[in-house]
Amino acid sequence: MLKELIDQFYLNRKKDKGQEHFYISEAGKCPRQIFFKFKNAPRKEMEANILRLFDHGDHMHQLIMKPLLSTREVRVVTAEVDIPPQELVRGRADAVISDGKELYVLDIKSMNSMVFKNLTEPKEENINQIQLYLHYFKIPKGIILYVDKDKLDLKEFAVNYNKTLVEKILKDLTCLKKQIDSNTIPSRIPDYPDNWQCRYCQFKEICGMADEKDLGWEDFKKKIEKLGN
Repeated sequence: MLKELIDQFYLNRKKDKGQEHFYISEAGKCPRQIFFKFKNAPRKEMEANILRLFDHGDHMHQLIMKPLLSTREVRVVTAEVDIPPQELVRGRADAVISDGKELYVLDIKSMNSMVFKNLTEPKEENINQIQLYLHYFKIPKGIILYVDKDKLDLKEFAVNYNKTLVEKILKDLTCLKKQIDSNTIPSRIPDYPDNWQCRYCQFKEICGMADEKDLGWEDFKKKIEKLGN
């Protein structure tokens, strides 16, 4: 009885709808997946336990911010801060902190113990994300703080602003925006279907039905609509 009620609570909160803008967390991610989000293409429904993990991640953030807000060695300048408004992308950083000399953008990530214990450097997708925060906040340094969700151990990595990388990320997003506006489905990522994103992608089924290269959305949309009837 309780499981069904709790599951339904999370499923009711998560209603799939078309996306209208890029999120910083999508920097460097599969462009085809992002395209399908914008077009609200048919997707596999996210399970309730996955949605609960998102809430658990929010609790991990609170666990980390509590001691930072009480210490004197580091000052939390601002928390849960949106990047300055602009057309291409939206995002909210976990915090901007100061050690009394310099400012840092703080990005908190939680993961399971298996991934955490093998982590020796920041994950590429996390680097992409914090680079955009550094760019939009005009802060040259950042910290990615990883939390082991099972044992609550911590690992931190310092990140310096990389202008070349940021320019590439923004160029790729601008190109993807043109494809979205022109209804052109992007090519599959080169290492499909072995890329880690493919394993968890809600659009895996329809991606497999599409050609490897760019193709028109309108014709493909009719194809998948016929299968749904």
